[in-house]
Amino acid sequence: MKIVKILNNNVVVVQQGSKDEQIIMGRGIAYQKRCGDSIDHSKIEKIFARQNNPLFDHFADLIQQIPLNVLLTCDRIVTYARQQLGSLQESLFISLADHCFGALERKRNGIVLHNRLLWETQHLYPNEYQVAVVALQIIERRLGVTLQLDEAGFITLHFVTAQLKGDMQEVTQVTRLMQEMLNLVKYHLCINYDDKSFSYHRFVTHLKFFAQRCLTHTQVNSEESELTETVHNQYQLAWSAAELVGKHLSQHYQHQIQPEELLFLTLHIEKLRKEAELSQ
Repeated sequence: MKIVKILNNNVVVVQQGSKDEQIIMGRGIAYQKRCGDSIDHSKIEKIFARQNNPLFDHFADLIQQIPLNVLLTCDRIVTYARQQLGSLQESLFISLADHCFGALERKRNGIVLHNRLLWETQHLYPNEYQVAVVALQIIERRLGVTLQLDEAGFITLHFVTAQLKGDMQEVTQVTRLMQEMLNLVKYHLCINYDDKSFSYHRFVTHLKFFAQRCLTHTQVNSEESELTETVHNQYQLAWSAAELVGKHLSQHYQHQIQPEELLFLTLHIEKLRKEAELSQ
């Protein structure tokens, strides 16, 4: 591997023959090196490959500003997040490093950034939020900086973004729409949610991807199912709540709910309704 660009003392861009460029990180990896020199493989701590990644050049610019210990801490967080949450987009490392560096700078300058979606984030994405709380612990242990829980909320949304393959603005909109739909069902049926129950988590997961389809106006291939009439007749209260959600989506988001979507929404709502009824 030959160095083609030195970003700082700890980060270089390398290339081997005709292969794609890679960003290599390692403490002192560029010390007393010049372009064209080979790198010391024993110093490699992290590799970020171009592989047609549109964020490669942005990361190459960004990485020059971020200390190596912050980058390696974020790499540890991403590794842990994948262990707990499964597949996550490669771009998570870049967005997380950018966010954490900004959070550390705000902390150093005494700037407090409140997270207005913290409550929604905690309740809509509990698994991702718990991973984000551990991320704060990793930051504290490795960097000696204690960040407020608001930051766990922000980091949670980065995880969700990496799951949905969207962007942060879209995930924020998805979160707000999910809360709107949950509130519509809750107040229409006069029930309280048990946010620890399996049915609630299944419903929230369904809403997450449903909300994304609504906001991107993605329609599923849907036909009237033979079950539709049966579900409508047997679960009239849940059906009416699902119809209310559909009306809300049509009026405020210009999304026409499809028969199959209405059917599955009703089934999820009915499970929650029965659960709430049994707990009274």
